[in-house]
Amino acid sequence: MDDLGFDFINAVQWFPHEQEQPYVLVRMTTQQVALLEAAIAEPLRRCYITDDVLHAAADRHGLTLSDVLASKLPDAGATMAGDFGEVLGYFYQSAKEYPGAAIGPKKWRLKQDRTKPAPKSDVVHFIMPHRPAASADDQVLCAEVKVKSTGAPSDPIGSAITDCAKDRTSRLASTLVWLRERAITEDLGDVDIPLLNRFINAVDYPPAALRYRAVAVICENFVTAELNNAPATASDEYTLVVISVPNLHTTYNAAFAAARASVL
Repeated sequence: MDDLGFDFINAVQWFPHEQEQPYVLVRMTTQQVALLEAAIAEPLRRCYITDDVLHAAADRHGLTLSDVLASKLPDAGATMAGDFGEVLGYFYQSAKEYPGAAIGPKKWRLKQDRTKPAPKSDVVHFIMPHRPAASADDQVLCAEVKVKSTGAPSDPIGSAITDCAKDRTSRLASTLVWLRERAITEDLGDVDIPLLNRFINAVDYPPAALRYRAVAVICENFVTAELNNAPATASDEYTLVVISVPNLHTTYNAAFAAARASVL
């Protein structure tokens, strides 16, 4: 359980692997989506604002909790779809590491503009089993996430692979520095400056593994066609993960509606 107040053992069953090679294919069923929808409201809200900050802002300004939350959540549309894909990627990475603890910043809290995607690498987790001591067991998980929820022309698999390469060449490194700068004046929850320094100043510590994923979250209606764009062979540099979600557009709108309703 991290600062979302969610036990990721409950998410393990959401993501059944139908195949592992040459890419991971996850086919969520309507039953698994129902489990997600039943559990997601408060954790999704906390991806954007902690309970303490939510209540403090409402008290300070004489606003309702709904008013404060509305200043943080994205409007319906492409940004909301993209954010949901990233949050799903966050839950996926956390669930796949269970029972180990994957520590991840909630980058959606750090947005300057709620109507735009969060900057830098999409989803980052740190695995540090002997924290605060560094060890050769330490890892960084980094995922680039693309979403296809409508029939509009797009190539989520190809785009995720292309942008995953940016993470590997420079973007992850710049993301870690950016997170450290934000951590100086803001609370990043489970992520603190000593943890970030362990991975930024990597040469001063035992070697840490870097694991990259290109994640495509695709509506079930389009996944068969989109899989034609998947590579025929696996890469040594990253893992491609395709997550098929029934009624993705309806699902993410319902999830955000539940998050909004969680403060009523």
